[in-house]
Amino acid sequence: MKAKKTLNAVAKACLLAGIVSGTVFGSMTAAAETIAIKAARVITDPALPPRGTSIILVENGRITAIGDDIAVPKDARTIDLSGYTVMPGLIDTHVHLTFDPNIRWNPVTETREYAVAITLHHAETLARAGFTTVRDLGPDQFFSQAARDAVAAGLHPGPRIIAAAKLSIIGGHGEPARMNPEVMDALDHGTSCTGAEECAAKVRLAFRNGAQAIKIMATGGSMTPGNALGQHFTDTELTSIVKTAHGLGMRVAAHSSGADGVRAAILAGVDTIEHGTFGQDAEAKLLRQQGGALSPTLSALDHVRRTVGTGVYSPLVDQKNAEVARVVGRMFQAARRAGVRIVFGTDSGVYPHGEGAHEAELMASLGGMTPTEILTSATTTAAAELDLSSETGSIAAGKAADIIAVEGDPLKDVSALKNVRFVMTRGAVIRNDKADQGSQDGAGARSGI
Repeated sequence: MKAKKTLNAVAKACLLAGIVSGTVFGSMTAAAETIAIKAARVITDPALPPRGTSIILVENGRITAIGDDIAVPKDARTIDLSGYTVMPGLIDTHVHLTFDPNIRWNPVTETREYAVAITLHHAETLARAGFTTVRDLGPDQFFSQAARDAVAAGLHPGPRIIAAAKLSIIGGHGEPARMNPEVMDALDHGTSCTGAEECAAKVRLAFRNGAQAIKIMATGGSMTPGNALGQHFTDTELTSIVKTAHGLGMRVAAHSSGADGVRAAILAGVDTIEHGTFGQDAEAKLLRQQGGALSPTLSALDHVRRTVGTGVYSPLVDQKNAEVARVVGRMFQAARRAGVRIVFGTDSGVYPHGEGAHEAELMASLGGMTPTEILTSATTTAAAELDLSSETGSIAAGKAADIIAVEGDPLKDVSALKNVRFVMTRGAVIRNDKADQGSQDGAGARSGI
């Protein structure tokens, strides 16, 4: 009883400290500053005609005005982006900040603290590539939350991070399997469940612990040795997870590979199908009927296709990857025909971070999406999917200053997204190539002028 009282007292003290300092669960009040961004061409919303010469005023991390006749306050810091196309920051709804083919974290030999360091490193990499908001879908909600809160508090550069908790069946995709049972028990952090009641309880626990979304492994995955690509959770378990998460205000993303699992996840009411690898027209039409969206993750599927037979993965994984390689883009194309809402999601972490613009090129080449459709999927549509439409996704007064600038015209050629030259997340300048090169007043990256 004494220990419980002590813990309650600590919790109250921590909450009070957070309120007093202006920080509540990793959200810090922005320092007072006015920034005037000069632009010759601005895409405020991909669905709207671009603006010409404009001034974007940013105060305390938020956009206060945009126009061609705005009076710039004398104390404002000016950033000249007139040589670029200015647009809303990109949103990636499917990343894995702890993973990377080149920087690997081994939970057996390396600490969880090191995993958080890797997570922060990749968060900055994505931000510098133009992604001002990302949803981290695992492997561990606490890694995501640590990075989320550190970035929000201004302790490390990075995008806005939506932290998800993942759920698998025992031994399913992303879970320890085929090892010494004692090792698997040690690595188990409570992310698997069996039965509707236990699965609902795990969703509630994830919510209590700070998760903002749920990712379910509705099927097996090619990267996990040994498990099949078909449906994993039962229909009853899937429905329980989705209903519980929605009741708590959390969205549900479903890793789905085999067609049976894709179909089951759609019928359970998940918000997004991730990958949908072996889905076809029937699954796409059902997804449209149910009102769900597809996050195609074409970059990751293309990466898998390019590794087949190269020895990068074990023979068991390579065999499944070969199956995936034969159908890359199939569900995406079916979804396009069915009129399914497409949400920008790359699965960054399966392949190196910072290359997310390749997703846009694949959306054009594999599915015939226009540049406007692609940019919309990565801004306003993605923001709506994450319940962030009032906060980000377009450049408008009242919204967070999530702004990037690129060389070229992404409304004509989405490859321009590879040429990011400026990034601002919530009013903080993370990248300014002109300033970094010392080309303006010798001020350097510190001033951003």
